[in-house]
Amino acid sequence: MTDTPQILLAHHLKALKLPTFLREYDKVARLCAAEGVDHPRYLMRLAEMEMIDRERRMVERRIKAARFPTVKSLDSFDFLALPSLNKMLVLELARSDYVERRENIIAVGNSGTGKSHIALGLGLAACQKGLSVGFITAAALVHELLEARDEKRLLRLQRQLAGYKLLIIDELGYVPLSATGAELLFEVFSQRYERGSMLVTSNLPFDEWTSVFGSERLTGALLDRLTHHVHILEMNGDSFRLADSRRRSRRARPELPADAAPQERDATSRKAPDRGPSCLRPCCAFTPARRCKISPALTRDLGRGRPAASAGRSNLGRWC
Repeated sequence: MTDTPQILLAHHLKALKLPTFLREYDKVARLCAAEGVDHPRYLMRLAEMEMIDRERRMVERRIKAARFPTVKSLDSFDFLALPSLNKMLVLELARSDYVERRENIIAVGNSGTGKSHIALGLGLAACQKGLSVGFITAAALVHELLEARDEKRLLRLQRQLAGYKLLIIDELGYVPLSATGAELLFEVFSQRYERGSMLVTSNLPFDEWTSVFGSERLTGALLDRLTHHVHILEMNGDSFRLADSRRRSRRARPELPADAAPQERDATSRKAPDRGPSCLRPCCAFTPARRCKISPALTRDLGRGRPAASAGRSNLGRWC
């Protein structure tokens, strides 16, 4: 009989969806009793714990619903490595006020400069502010739109995309779009115009977006809507991935000790012997010791010291 109140209390707390209350009320009660805390403060502690835990669960659900490929924050971004990026603007955007104003962000720059990292960081910040976020690459989005059209569920997908407070479209410009795919993507942009925020990353300047959409008219209409209320992040610089690969290769390269024999040092610094003239074509890096994959005559003539053009001009423009 003595367990009846606890059983009923557990049942009521579950019905009220207060899992933190259920998990912590006994421990907090003993702690407050030892400290001489009164009942209102005891209940306040439990309520605060419930609110904090509930907010954490809500953020986790929003992050999961956003379908981020990986979770990255702006704290881990190296702003010093990219002087062209306006750090103060990025930190201001992390407050997510632009989402409430239904403004857009475009991050433009060459590959490997952290555009996706910035997009993921701003998306995470929006999730932490209680906003619904969707993340998808441009190629994947077009694929989903085409598939939904074929399965006659395009309207449902479009309503889902329109429901996000912030829609992030990554890697626009990496893959050219078909005429139908470009039109479907334009509809997504058009439906969100002044109704919801978008964050777009691209490796192409605006004047080259026509190569992606295939139509100057469509590209102009899309840019007109996207850039009406926009914050542009210029992210041109050296590739982070390339720089990281170079650092790893330097660390992996063995270094001879200072007391190494002179013969060993000479062997490591000795250059490869000159093997003769190389092929002038961009498709084939070979010397006379290796046969050209396109023209055996080109190999033979280079071995005799004759100019590469004499081996037949029709092969010089070909690719392996």
